[in-house]
Amino acid sequence: MLIIGIDPGISGSICFFEDGKILEVIEMPVMNEGKKNKKQVNGAQIYNEFLKRINRKDDEIRVVIEQVSAMPGQGVTSMFNFGQSFGILKGICSAMQLPMFFVRPAKWKKYFNLINSQKDASRTRAIEIFPYFSTQLSKKKDSNKADAILIASFYYETYQKDD
Repeated sequence: MLIIGIDPGISGSICFFEDGKILEVIEMPVMNEGKKNKKQVNGAQIYNEFLKRINRKDDEIRVVIEQVSAMPGQGVTSMFNFGQSFGILKGICSAMQLPMFFVRPAKWKKYFNLINSQKDASRTRAIEIFPYFSTQLSKKKDSNKADAILIASFYYETYQKDD
């Protein structure tokens, strides 16, 4: 089964995960929007990234997206942009007829004992579980890649038997 774990948002990541192993992790494809170095999720590139990795003969595909919501202190504009990114991902999966599953951050973080921990703790945890992938998680900014990995791994370990 191919599991696509997604940490949505401009700085998020997408993990392609199969049989308990990380195949690849990519940063969220983005493009410039307007003049002020603003970025937005590049839906066309996400679609192409999915196409490159999906074998249509394989019906065992699950897209697991972190179920995001508004956070205290987050501005209206940034929250709207975050929601727009989430919507683009849902639209792409719907158009490609890929089954989607949503997991709240608290649920996958509790599973990996990351509740009330620093953002970077997910990177440390992913390296502990997948040491062969540690060179690709060497920078602090790679915590978004680690989140996508752990979201995919959470689904693989907890839900695959229920399908």
